Amino acid sequence: MTEPVTIAITRRVDPDRAAEAAAWARAGQDLLSARPGYLGSGWIRPDPASPEWHMLFRFADDESLAAWQASPERAWWVGSAQGIVEDSRLERRTGIEGWFDAPSSVEVISPSAGTPPRWKQMVSIFLVFYPLSLAANTFFGWLIPDWPLWARVFVAVVAVTPIMTYVALPLITRALRPWLMRGIAR
Repeated sequence: MTEPVTIAITRRVDPDRAAEAAAWARAGQDLLSARPGYLGSGWIRPDPASPEWHMLFRFADDESLAAWQASPERAWWVGSAQGIVEDSRLERRTGIEGWFDAPSSVEVISPSAGTPPRWKQMVSIFLVFYPLSLAANTFFGWLIPDWPLWARVFVAVVAVTPIMTYVALPLITRALRPWLMRGIAR
């Protein structure tokens, strides 16, 4: 099973050229939004005078990320930033922590947000997993009652995983964002 991939890039921008860099970042988001497998992007500045900008790009899988990285659109976009933007660090992240990354198309001019504590992540996942699991096991217990327990649970997990991954977790993390991020240095 493939996992979404988030690329976090720290870029340096001359604060006097912030308006040009913002237009450049928006143009990149427009190009990205047309790409297959694109899940979202955003950019954050620690404060208006800071030369560091943090940019996030999220793709459904390695293949869609690789296609974007090899695309002529990306080459043109990166080339158009010569003299305005300089890359300084790149991080690649996968896994459950990705649910707590900045949401799609963020344009925040404030200090960057951290990751919520693990216990808050656990509560968020539980609020999605428990009702979905209960509903699926009840439904499949009714639909296929003669199957062995391990087979019913397997079918329930296969059915619930895409719902949890693509619908329920993004909704719950968006709904709980104020609570998740409360107390985190911004």
